[in-house]
Amino acid sequence: MNLGLAFLENLRPRQWTKNLLLFAGLIFAKKLGDTPCLLRAIAGAVIFCGASGVIYVMNDVADRQMDRLHPDKRNRPIASGRLPVRDAVQGALLLFVVVVVAAFVLGQLFLAIVLFVFVWNWLYTRWLKRVPILDVTGIGMSFVIRAVAGVLVLLPACPQVGISPWLLLCTFFLSLYLGSCKRRDEFKKIFTGQGRTRPVLRGYTEPMLDALIGVSFGMTMVMYSLYTVWPDTVAEFGTRDLVYTVPMVLAGMGRYQYLVYQEQMGGKPHEILLNDSLLQLIVLAWIGTAVWVIGV
Repeated sequence: MNLGLAFLENLRPRQWTKNLLLFAGLIFAKKLGDTPCLLRAIAGAVIFCGASGVIYVMNDVADRQMDRLHPDKRNRPIASGRLPVRDAVQGALLLFVVVVVAAFVLGQLFLAIVLFVFVWNWLYTRWLKRVPILDVTGIGMSFVIRAVAGVLVLLPACPQVGISPWLLLCTFFLSLYLGSCKRRDEFKKIFTGQGRTRPVLRGYTEPMLDALIGVSFGMTMVMYSLYTVWPDTVAEFGTRDLVYTVPMVLAGMGRYQYLVYQEQMGGKPHEILLNDSLLQLIVLAWIGTAVWVIGV
């Protein structure tokens, strides 16, 4: 029983909120009320949660020595010894099989992108996360993959579903922004000059990270603003009113940046959204306004 709870903890269910991005294609295609499409989106998100869990376990197995030097990560089940490596690997392999079979049921294109997620994260773990700039870029691409997956899972039931390239770019820059904020928090809190807990930090300076944060903040706003007024978007939804959601995006990102710089909370992006009531209110206001404008 204790091993089962430790394994579940290592799947990091609190971070599964990232996979809500798979619903973006459903929402912006105005298919939220289409039951077959909705069920496929839910199934796709659940499968990605399983895939994320496999990746988290295998990453923790690979990084367990460095994690033991980290003030927070040393408490993870594998690093702390509560979950033996052998049991962790066996559980991850079983979950991997379940994820692949379930993805196959939803279609070959969705299966392909699920398998690509594993390949991409293998590349990230083995190479990208050790190279400055490429590490946060890799994080950005993982969110773009999720957005694309949210479209591919719908295609068999909703062949007309697509996603704007401006929205994909907005997703990329937003995740680059969040990743840069996370690196800044790590740099200030745990970097000792040797980078034993995260070697990539040796390639960064605080001004460099601040510049990355500023650029990615601005690019996120530009890409989202362009998306709201782009002719294809206006034609798709039959209105220009989506532009009125731009101030809410700015308010949300501004609130997040306040928490990063003033409250030193950038190390756990998923925790901020789960715990900050004002940010939650802004996000709900954006969702409600967007749904009302596009008539989902």
